[in-house]
Amino acid sequence: MYSLQDLLHLMSRLRDPQFGCPWDIKQTYQTIVPHTLEEAYEVADAIERGDFDHLQGELGDLLFQVVYYSQLAREEGRFEFDGVVDSITRKLIRRHPHVFPTGDLYAALDIPRLSEEQVKQRWEEIKAEERAEKSQAPEQLSLLDDVPAALPALSRSAKLQKRAGQVGFDWPDALPVLDKVREELDEVLEAMADNDATAISDEVGDLLFSVVNLARHLKVDPETALRGANSKFEKRFRFIEQALRDTRRPIEDCTLEELDALWGEAKRQEKNLPSCG
Repeated sequence: MYSLQDLLHLMSRLRDPQFGCPWDIKQTYQTIVPHTLEEAYEVADAIERGDFDHLQGELGDLLFQVVYYSQLAREEGRFEFDGVVDSITRKLIRRHPHVFPTGDLYAALDIPRLSEEQVKQRWEEIKAEERAEKSQAPEQLSLLDDVPAALPALSRSAKLQKRAGQVGFDWPDALPVLDKVREELDEVLEAMADNDATAISDEVGDLLFSVVNLARHLKVDPETALRGANSKFEKRFRFIEQALRDTRRPIEDCTLEELDALWGEAKRQEKNLPSCG
Protein backbone atom coordinates (compact mmCIF):
# COMPACT_ATOMS: atom_id res chain seq x y z
CA MET A 1 0.00 0.00 0.00
CA TYR A 2 1.32 3.44 -0.93
CA SER A 3 2.13 5.93 1.85
CA LEU A 4 2.05 9.70 2.23
CA GLN A 5 5.74 9.83 1.34
CA ASP A 6 4.92 8.06 -1.93
CA LEU A 7 2.30 10.72 -2.71
CA LEU A 8 4.79 13.50 -2.00
CA HIS A 9 7.32 11.80 -4.31
CA LEU A 10 4.66 11.46 -7.01
CA MET A 11 3.90 15.17 -6.75
CA SER A 12 7.57 16.01 -7.09
CA ARG A 13 7.79 13.84 -10.21
CA LEU A 14 4.73 15.47 -11.76
CA ARG A 15 6.36 18.89 -11.34
CA ASP A 16 9.78 17.84 -12.60
CA PRO A 17 10.73 20.54 -15.15
CA GLN A 18 12.27 18.03 -17.57
CA PHE A 19 10.36 14.78 -17.13
CA GLY A 20 7.11 15.85 -15.42
CA CYS A 21 3.58 16.32 -16.72
CA PRO A 22 3.18 19.43 -18.92
CA TRP A 23 -0.16 20.31 -17.33
CA ASP A 24 1.14 20.01 -13.77
CA ILE A 25 4.32 21.92 -14.53
CA LYS A 26 2.44 25.04 -15.65
CA GLN A 27 0.08 25.20 -12.64
CA THR A 28 0.28 27.95 -10.00
CA TYR A 29 -1.33 28.56 -6.61
CA GLN A 30 -4.05 30.57 -8.33
CA THR A 31 -4.89 27.97 -11.00
CA ILE A 32 -5.22 25.20 -8.42
CA VAL A 33 -7.69 27.06 -6.18
CA PRO A 34 -10.80 26.22 -8.28
CA HIS A 35 -9.86 22.52 -8.15
CA THR A 36 -9.44 22.72 -4.37
CA LEU A 37 -12.91 24.21 -3.92
CA GLU A 38 -14.41 21.60 -6.23
CA GLU A 39 -12.75 18.73 -4.36
CA ALA A 40 -13.94 20.08 -1.01
CA TYR A 41 -17.51 20.20 -2.28
CA GLU A 42 -17.22 16.67 -3.66
CA VAL A 43 -16.24 15.47 -0.18
CA ALA A 44 -19.26 17.25 1.28
CA ASP A 45 -21.50 15.82 -1.44
CA ALA A 46 -20.34 12.25 -0.80
CA ILE A 47 -21.04 12.65 2.92
CA GLU A 48 -24.46 14.19 2.36
CA ARG A 49 -25.44 11.38 0.00
CA GLY A 50 -24.09 8.75 2.37
CA ASP A 51 -21.77 7.56 -0.39
CA PHE A 52 -19.06 6.23 1.91
CA ASP A 53 -17.85 3.80 -0.73
CA HIS A 54 -16.43 6.78 -2.62
CA LEU A 55 -15.57 9.03 0.34
CA GLN A 56 -12.05 7.60 0.63
CA GLY A 57 -11.30 8.54 -2.96
CA GLU A 58 -12.77 12.03 -2.55
CA LEU A 59 -10.68 12.61 0.57
CA GLY A 60 -7.62 11.51 -1.38
CA ASP A 61 -8.42 14.09 -4.07
CA LEU A 62 -8.72 16.77 -1.39
CA LEU A 63 -5.46 15.72 0.28
CA PHE A 64 -3.74 15.97 -3.08
CA GLN A 65 -4.62 19.67 -3.19
CA VAL A 66 -2.66 20.25 0.03
CA VAL A 67 0.23 18.25 -1.38
CA TYR A 68 0.11 20.35 -4.55
CA TYR A 69 0.36 23.69 -2.72
CA SER A 70 3.13 22.30 -0.53
CA GLN A 71 5.14 21.27 -3.61
CA LEU A 72 4.75 24.74 -5.12
CA ALA A 73 5.94 26.29 -1.84
CA ARG A 74 8.83 23.82 -1.62
CA GLU A 75 10.03 24.82 -5.08
CA GLU A 76 9.99 28.48 -4.00
CA GLY A 77 11.74 27.78 -0.70
CA ARG A 78 8.75 28.92 1.35
CA PHE A 79 7.84 25.77 3.31
CA GLU A 80 7.38 22.02 2.89
CA PHE A 81 4.61 19.55 3.62
CA ASP A 82 6.15 18.62 6.98
CA GLY A 83 5.82 22.28 7.95
CA VAL A 84 2.12 22.19 7.12
CA VAL A 85 1.66 19.15 9.38
CA ASP A 86 3.73 20.74 12.15
CA SER A 87 1.77 23.99 11.93
CA ILE A 88 -1.69 22.44 12.22
CA THR A 89 -0.60 20.05 14.98
CA ARG A 90 0.83 22.91 17.06
CA LYS A 91 -2.30 25.00 16.47
CA LEU A 92 -4.66 22.23 17.56
CA ILE A 93 -2.61 21.46 20.67
CA ARG A 94 -2.70 25.16 21.54
CA ARG A 95 -6.45 25.40 20.94
CA HIS A 96 -7.22 22.34 23.08
CA PRO A 97 -5.63 23.10 26.45
CA HIS A 98 -8.43 21.08 28.06
CA VAL A 99 -7.00 18.00 26.30
CA PHE A 100 -3.28 18.93 26.22
CA PRO A 101 -2.77 21.15 29.32
CA THR A 102 1.01 20.66 29.28
CA GLY A 103 1.33 21.07 25.53
CA ASP A 104 2.64 17.50 25.26
CA LEU A 105 0.88 15.63 22.46
CA TYR A 106 1.54 12.20 23.96
CA ALA A 107 1.20 12.93 27.67
CA ALA A 108 -1.24 10.57 29.37
CA LEU A 109 -3.10 12.69 31.89
CA ASP A 110 -6.28 12.36 33.91
CA ILE A 111 -7.97 15.61 32.86
CA PRO A 112 -11.41 16.81 34.06
CA ARG A 113 -13.81 17.06 31.12
CA LEU A 114 -15.15 20.50 30.21
CA SER A 115 -18.65 21.14 28.96
CA GLU A 116 -19.14 21.82 25.25
CA GLU A 117 -19.98 25.45 26.05
CA GLN A 118 -16.76 25.87 28.06
CA VAL A 119 -14.77 24.38 25.20
CA LYS A 120 -16.36 26.77 22.67
CA GLN A 121 -15.71 29.76 24.91
CA ARG A 122 -12.06 28.85 25.38
CA TRP A 123 -11.69 28.15 21.65
CA GLU A 124 -12.92 31.64 20.78
CA GLU A 125 -10.65 33.20 23.41
CA ILE A 126 -7.61 31.44 21.98
CA LYS A 127 -8.53 32.41 18.41
CA ALA A 128 -8.90 36.04 19.54
CA GLU A 129 -5.43 35.87 21.10
CA GLU A 130 -4.05 34.47 17.83
CA ARG A 131 -5.65 37.25 15.82
CA ALA A 132 -4.13 39.85 18.13
CA GLU A 133 -0.70 38.25 17.76
CA LYS A 134 -0.93 38.49 13.97
CA SER A 135 -1.50 42.23 14.09
CA GLN A 136 1.34 44.70 14.60
CA ALA A 137 -1.25 47.32 15.54
CA PRO A 138 -3.88 45.62 17.74
CA GLU A 139 -5.85 48.84 18.09
CA GLN A 140 -6.59 48.71 14.34
CA LEU A 141 -7.43 45.00 14.27
CA SER A 142 -10.93 44.08 13.11
CA LEU A 143 -12.78 41.06 14.40
CA LEU A 144 -13.63 40.32 10.78
CA ASP A 145 -10.05 40.32 9.45
CA ASP A 146 -9.59 36.56 9.14
CA VAL A 147 -13.02 35.63 7.78
CA PRO A 148 -11.93 34.34 4.34
CA ALA A 149 -13.29 36.35 1.42
CA ALA A 150 -13.36 33.21 -0.74
CA LEU A 151 -15.92 31.41 1.45
CA PRO A 152 -19.32 30.70 -0.11
CA ALA A 153 -21.43 33.82 0.43
CA LEU A 154 -23.94 32.15 2.78
CA SER A 155 -21.20 30.68 4.99
CA ARG A 156 -19.29 33.97 5.05
CA SER A 157 -22.42 35.89 6.03
CA ALA A 158 -22.95 33.56 8.98
CA LYS A 159 -19.32 33.90 10.09
CA LEU A 160 -19.37 37.69 9.82
CA GLN A 161 -22.56 37.85 11.88
CA LYS A 162 -21.20 35.42 14.47
CA ARG A 163 -18.04 37.50 14.88
CA ALA A 164 -20.01 40.71 15.34
CA GLY A 165 -22.25 38.90 17.82
CA GLN A 166 -19.26 38.11 20.01
CA VAL A 167 -19.09 41.78 21.05
CA GLY A 168 -22.84 42.19 21.46
CA PHE A 169 -23.74 43.42 17.97
CA ASP A 170 -26.56 40.93 17.52
CA TRP A 171 -30.28 40.38 18.00
CA PRO A 172 -31.21 38.76 21.32
CA ASP A 173 -33.25 35.97 19.68
CA ALA A 174 -34.85 34.85 16.41
CA LEU A 175 -38.13 36.81 16.59
CA PRO A 176 -36.71 40.30 15.88
CA VAL A 177 -34.62 38.76 13.11
CA LEU A 178 -37.82 37.44 11.56
CA ASP A 179 -39.21 40.99 11.68
CA LYS A 180 -36.05 42.15 9.90
CA VAL A 181 -36.58 39.53 7.19
CA ARG A 182 -40.12 40.88 6.62
CA GLU A 183 -38.76 44.43 6.52
CA GLU A 184 -36.15 43.50 3.92
CA LEU A 185 -38.79 41.70 1.84
CA ASP A 186 -40.92 44.87 1.86
CA GLU A 187 -37.90 46.82 0.62
CA VAL A 188 -37.48 44.32 -2.24
CA LEU A 189 -41.12 44.95 -3.19
CA GLU A 190 -40.54 48.71 -3.11
CA ALA A 191 -37.52 48.38 -5.39
CA MET A 192 -39.55 46.20 -7.74
CA ALA A 193 -42.31 48.83 -7.83
CA ASP A 194 -39.70 51.44 -8.78
CA ASN A 195 -38.29 49.06 -11.43
CA ASP A 196 -34.80 49.93 -10.17
CA ALA A 197 -32.50 47.05 -11.13
CA THR A 198 -29.62 48.25 -8.94
CA ALA A 199 -31.85 48.70 -5.91
CA ILE A 200 -33.49 45.31 -6.50
CA SER A 201 -30.10 43.60 -6.48
CA ASP A 202 -29.07 45.49 -3.35
CA GLU A 203 -32.29 44.72 -1.49
CA VAL A 204 -32.27 41.04 -2.46
CA GLY A 205 -28.74 40.87 -1.03
CA ASP A 206 -29.99 42.42 2.23
CA LEU A 207 -32.87 39.94 2.30
CA LEU A 208 -30.52 36.98 1.87
CA PHE A 209 -28.22 38.35 4.59
CA SER A 210 -31.19 38.62 6.95
CA VAL A 211 -32.31 35.06 6.16
CA VAL A 212 -28.81 33.83 6.97
CA ASN A 213 -29.07 35.71 10.27
CA LEU A 214 -32.39 33.99 10.98
CA ALA A 215 -30.87 30.59 10.19
CA ARG A 216 -27.97 31.31 12.53
CA HIS A 217 -30.29 32.20 15.40
CA LEU A 218 -32.26 29.02 14.77
CA LYS A 219 -28.96 27.07 14.85
CA VAL A 220 -29.33 26.05 11.20
CA ASP A 221 -26.28 26.08 8.93
CA PRO A 222 -27.49 28.11 5.92
CA GLU A 223 -25.16 26.44 3.44
CA THR A 224 -26.34 22.97 4.49
CA ALA A 225 -29.97 24.07 4.51
CA LEU A 226 -29.77 25.48 0.99
CA ARG A 227 -27.99 22.39 -0.31
CA GLY A 228 -30.82 20.36 1.17
CA ALA A 229 -33.38 22.58 -0.55
CA ASN A 230 -31.46 22.23 -3.83
CA SER A 231 -31.50 18.45 -3.49
CA LYS A 232 -35.22 18.43 -2.71
CA PHE A 233 -35.98 20.62 -5.73
CA GLU A 234 -33.88 18.38 -7.96
CA LYS A 235 -35.66 15.21 -6.84
CA ARG A 236 -39.10 16.73 -7.36
CA PHE A 237 -38.25 18.16 -10.77
CA ARG A 238 -36.80 14.82 -11.88
CA PHE A 239 -40.07 13.21 -10.75
CA ILE A 240 -41.97 15.61 -13.02
CA GLU A 241 -39.68 14.81 -15.94
CA GLN A 242 -40.05 11.06 -15.45
CA ALA A 243 -43.83 11.26 -15.09
CA LEU A 244 -44.05 13.12 -18.39
CA ARG A 245 -41.70 10.68 -20.08
CA ASP A 246 -43.99 7.86 -18.98
CA THR A 247 -46.89 9.57 -20.77
CA ARG A 248 -44.69 10.56 -23.73
CA ARG A 249 -45.55 14.20 -23.25
CA PRO A 250 -42.96 16.98 -23.73
CA ILE A 251 -42.57 19.16 -20.66
CA GLU A 252 -42.74 22.24 -22.87
CA ASP A 253 -46.37 21.36 -23.81
CA CYS A 254 -47.58 21.42 -20.21
CA THR A 255 -49.23 24.34 -18.50
CA LEU A 256 -47.86 25.70 -15.24
CA GLU A 257 -50.93 24.32 -13.47
CA GLU A 258 -50.21 20.81 -14.79
CA LEU A 259 -46.59 21.01 -13.73
CA ASP A 260 -47.61 22.30 -10.31
CA ALA A 261 -49.98 19.35 -9.92
CA LEU A 262 -47.11 16.96 -10.63
CA TRP A 263 -44.97 18.89 -8.16
CA GLY A 264 -47.65 18.34 -5.54
CA GLU A 265 -47.69 14.64 -6.36
CA ALA A 266 -43.93 14.50 -5.88
CA LYS A 267 -44.32 16.09 -2.45
CA ARG A 268 -47.07 13.64 -1.50
CA GLN A 269 -44.90 10.70 -2.51
CA GLU A 270 -42.08 12.02 -0.35
CA LYS A 271 -44.45 11.96 2.62
CA ASN A 272 -46.09 8.68 1.55
CA LEU A 273 -49.45 10.39 1.28
CA PRO A 274 -52.22 9.04 -1.00
CA SER A 275 -52.77 10.77 -4.34
CA CYS A 276 -55.72 13.10 -4.67
CA GLY A 277 -56.27 12.07 -8.27
